[in-house]
Amino acid sequence: KEGVGDTLLISLKDAAREEIAYEREGDVIRIFNKETKETTGFNIFNVSSYLQIEDNGPVALSETFVQDVNEILNRNGVSETLTVDLSPKFVVGHVESKEKHPNADKLNICQVNVGEETLQIVCGAPNVDKGQKVVVAKVGAVMPSGLVIKDAQLRGVPSSGMICSA
Repeated sequence: KEGVGDTLLISLKDAAREEIAYEREGDVIRIFNKETKETTGFNIFNVSSYLQIEDNGPVALSETFVQDVNEILNRNGVSETLTVDLSPKFVVGHVESKEKHPNADKLNICQVNVGEETLQIVCGAPNVDKGQKVVVAKVGAVMPSGLVIKDAQLRGVPSSGMICSA
């Protein structure tokens, strides 16, 4: 096999290298935060003996794939199970309000209605205004560059998502 070989790498959360520890159960390595014990990922070795994955690189996520991975974890004595959120991550939103950021000249705090919820998004795009419909990358969206959108604080103000602007 190319790349990392016959291994499925599952990343659940970011963690600094000095904060992580590992434990092995059969063909599964659980990667976790040393202090909190929270799982940050798994490496599954000899994955072709459990699953047939045709491609190299990112694997298409589906409920069936997650069920298969959970079965592999269980067969190797790992008690944790994975869940998946397959809801759309790029949606159309309506900018309900836009206010200047108190700690940054070029940032604004927008309240954006995305249907089932209203998100607070700190935005630096000068062409975004109240009343507009915009494309929103929700938390969990993966941008073309590979950047994963996460909850963040920008200059001390919480932001949940990103307004995609031209």
